[in-house]
Amino acid sequence: MINIDELISKMTLEEKAGLCSGGDFWHTKKVDRLGIPDVMVSDGPHGLRKQDIGNVNAESDVIEAVCFPAACATACSFDRELMYHMGEILGEECRAEDVSVLLGPAVNIKRSPLCGRNFEYVSEDPYVAGELSAAYINGVQSKNVGTSIKHFCANSQELRRMTASSDMDDRTLREIYLPAFETAVKKAQPWTVMCSYNLINGVYGSENDYTLNKILRDEWGFLGYVVSDWGAVNDRAKGVAAGLDLEMPSSNGLNDAKIVEAVKNGTLDEADVDKAVKRILTQVYRYHEGKKDGKEYIFNRKEDHKKAVEIAKQCMVLLKNDGSLPLPKSGIKVGFIGAFAEAPRIQGGGSSHIFTKNVPSALDCVKGICDVAYAKGFNREENETDEGLQLEAIELAKTCDAVVIFAGLPDSFESEGYDRKHMRMPDCQNELIDKICDVQENVIVVLHNGSPVEMPWNDRVSAILEAYLSGEATGEATVDILFGNANPCGKLAESFPVKLSDTPCYLTYGNKVNAVYNEGVFVGYRYYDTKEMNVLYPFGHGLSYTSYEYSDLELSQSSITDKDTLTVSVTVTNTGNMTGKEIVQLYVCDKTGYEFRPLKELKGFEKVELLPGESKEVIFTLDARSFSYYNEAMKDWFAASGKYEILIGKSSRDIQLKAEIDFRATKKIPFVAHENTVFGEFMDYPEGKEALEILRPLVSEGLLGGQHVDDVMLKNMAEAMPLRQIRSFGGISDETMKKAIDSLNKNFGGYKSV
Repeated sequence: MINIDELISKMTLEEKAGLCSGGDFWHTKKVDRLGIPDVMVSDGPHGLRKQDIGNVNAESDVIEAVCFPAACATACSFDRELMYHMGEILGEECRAEDVSVLLGPAVNIKRSPLCGRNFEYVSEDPYVAGELSAAYINGVQSKNVGTSIKHFCANSQELRRMTASSDMDDRTLREIYLPAFETAVKKAQPWTVMCSYNLINGVYGSENDYTLNKILRDEWGFLGYVVSDWGAVNDRAKGVAAGLDLEMPSSNGLNDAKIVEAVKNGTLDEADVDKAVKRILTQVYRYHEGKKDGKEYIFNRKEDHKKAVEIAKQCMVLLKNDGSLPLPKSGIKVGFIGAFAEAPRIQGGGSSHIFTKNVPSALDCVKGICDVAYAKGFNREENETDEGLQLEAIELAKTCDAVVIFAGLPDSFESEGYDRKHMRMPDCQNELIDKICDVQENVIVVLHNGSPVEMPWNDRVSAILEAYLSGEATGEATVDILFGNANPCGKLAESFPVKLSDTPCYLTYGNKVNAVYNEGVFVGYRYYDTKEMNVLYPFGHGLSYTSYEYSDLELSQSSITDKDTLTVSVTVTNTGNMTGKEIVQLYVCDKTGYEFRPLKELKGFEKVELLPGESKEVIFTLDARSFSYYNEAMKDWFAASGKYEILIGKSSRDIQLKAEIDFRATKKIPFVAHENTVFGEFMDYPEGKEALEILRPLVSEGLLGGQHVDDVMLKNMAEAMPLRQIRSFGGISDETMKKAIDSLNKNFGGYKSV
């Protein structure tokens, strides 16, 4: 084994600074004098985008690879085992191609459907994003290949992504935008974390000591190195001090020289440079040592394509079905309409774009299953109607027993680097669907999109299959589901609002200077459910060709403290006649009323496979964090004492079973009274009521005229009244008031239990 500390001691300052940036676009640097090797990193997350050093945008420089479903699709699997397996496959491919780190997964929260990069992000829910990304990372890294979870952090828009500041309070950051990264670090320890382009509360992600050092390393225990997103460095010396280890791509020596200069002029501690070098070299040698395992790794594109088919079938979501699906394989005439039937859209644009040649279409795959007539209907990349194509499709629809319309978003609508302007599909597609519904009762829509779309025709069609961007196996998986060879089992990992103006950040999203997160923790279903707002399709929704019944909800205890764990069990039964997989969701509802919180929050999910008539017990384990919100005064997670509901649902809007748990907090919230502290702060917890006894003589003398402090009218009046009002109304001296408050704080102890 290499002694890295000894190796660093032999390096010059210039060599150490040089190791802190890339050797080229995809490789770290070598140090030939000391025999230090380089390694290659490559884009992911849903395939291997290995590129030669030449023209970084030239398709000819990219190897042919297998395109797996994008994160918008795999998230809907709600399947940790599937994500681990997909990670294993990608890790195997990386080893075969001598790639040390796969750049992914991308776990930024889907704050708005407009974010141009939502197709490669996991969910609007941080629990889902964290659990699935941890499984994926563990799968990849089981092959001794690193991952680079990204983009850390609060990167939920593409508009001015390199200069905009994501501005929010600490509670919002901690509850929504950090937990996916936290879970991944604690459960999977990715080899690297990629910092984001944007600023976080005014400080660049690449030089943010609070996020990179204090949170990521000191609090969570991250052990790997932090790498910049490509071109994300603003001030290189500040970045090193703040915990940014590796700059990518190469700066051609410019930023290396700035590191050297900063050390020499005393503005950067050389010890910080040494830390960065050690973190980088630890992972470089980890990969090279792992290559000595003697195993042969093969990138078998044909076999991996078959695996991609099976994965894609687990991800698609049946949004609506009035009985049209599955389609019979004989006895009816089926029309396939829409350009995506012959040329499916399988992924989004930008750095994650995988070069693949093996993309069979639904039109190809239906051969041998059913005789299908086809009409193009519209041009895939157009918004305007082609009247000739539309008329041909309508005439075909008139002659069919069922029509499947393959619709979705053009490539130009969704890409890294810019955001969508609206939530609509192209006008020509919406118009076509409406006109076909005029002449055909049995219309099924298959959607190819990376983010929610408005569906003005939702109530007119018989069925909707959300295929998302399911990779090169989209055609095969779609046909298998349409004709019942596979049972749909995906559920939405994001809410589908009725229209864009319903979204929680509608009024602030797209600010051209900064991104102001005014909606706070109320993102996605946390907003829609709390507001009791109609949605098109709720978070967690997805239909099946079979049916499920939930029963026997049991809690291991009726009362717990924040030092305990709670076991929750529920029985799920397949009451239909087809084998299927159900995703059981557990939500927690805070009934205490102490803090303004979302109506419910997902704290558990399990996917269970059931034969017809089969029942299985599903078990969840909850800890204090499952009940908690982030309390900014404590700088910690806190759950107030009182009642909480455990909700078991098929979606956030389809709750099947409920049970109540009594929670008792042992933590206390820091609290120091002053003249402007209101009486209401003392009224709802034991110490507070005792504290009021200290003030009773002053209250009786000065403000309340001897009335009893528990009087209902008085309580309501006094809740928002500051303590200084005693002095104002009763002529109490400053000295007397100060003594009373000092006595109150002394007896109060500076904390309150809730």
